[in-house]
Amino acid sequence: MTKIAVIGAGAIGRPVVEALLAGAIDDVEVIGVVNDKPLPDGFPVPQIHLAEAIATSDVIVECAGQAVVARHAVEILESGRDLLVTSAGALADAGLATRMTAAGPGRFVVTSGAVGGVDLLVSAGSYGSVQRASVTTTKLPGALLQPWMDDATQERIRTTTEPITIFEGTAEEAARFFPRSLNVAATVGLALGSLDLVEVRLIADPAAELTSHVIEADTDAGSYRFEIRNHPSPDNPRTSGVVARAVVRSLSVLVGRPVGAVSII
Repeated sequence: MTKIAVIGAGAIGRPVVEALLAGAIDDVEVIGVVNDKPLPDGFPVPQIHLAEAIATSDVIVECAGQAVVARHAVEILESGRDLLVTSAGALADAGLATRMTAAGPGRFVVTSGAVGGVDLLVSAGSYGSVQRASVTTTKLPGALLQPWMDDATQERIRTTTEPITIFEGTAEEAARFFPRSLNVAATVGLALGSLDLVEVRLIADPAAELTSHVIEADTDAGSYRFEIRNHPSPDNPRTSGVVARAVVRSLSVLVGRPVGAVSII
């Protein structure tokens, strides 16, 4: 029996916990959830402190944001616990990525999250050159408002009646300025082996019923274009609803019990 602790009880963490309790992966036990606020009444597993999670689990699943990865990933890995990272944007910090890679004996894995085609991008970027890559993300305006924006900028985004571009920059900048909205860009950069290669464009569209990501990459192995259109999470429009399912899938591979009739990793 593999013991699992989850950090975060929100739009990703709670569905992950519920799926595991429902038997999505054989022979796993959810020992509890680490959360910065009290869990709501009726939450199906107990709330625990991080120290208890580290002491009693085999795998810790991060579903709580980049700051948690920055503060605790190295500690978790040095304790010998494996770590599944949902907030890929945290690894846009090259120093943190280096420290996590050097830490151990625990392993860390980054879930594909809301991104499709990651396996092909990893393969294409592994032994050759990548000429260019881009991610264009479109979301509802309300999901893109950030605390650092001034009032005029927030009002312009909130009241737009047509699609507007609100950010253009690198994957590293995207992860820093939109930590809960552009983990996709960091995931693509990690897959290709360089966040500096990824050009990011973020569009606020009041008619965007689905969250879309258009991913393009030119490599010496070929040229690729993926368009992903996800339903936003009903609990948090900044997050695609499919992310929790991707976390469960990644966890099943990490613990050696991949789900599905065909094992694809």
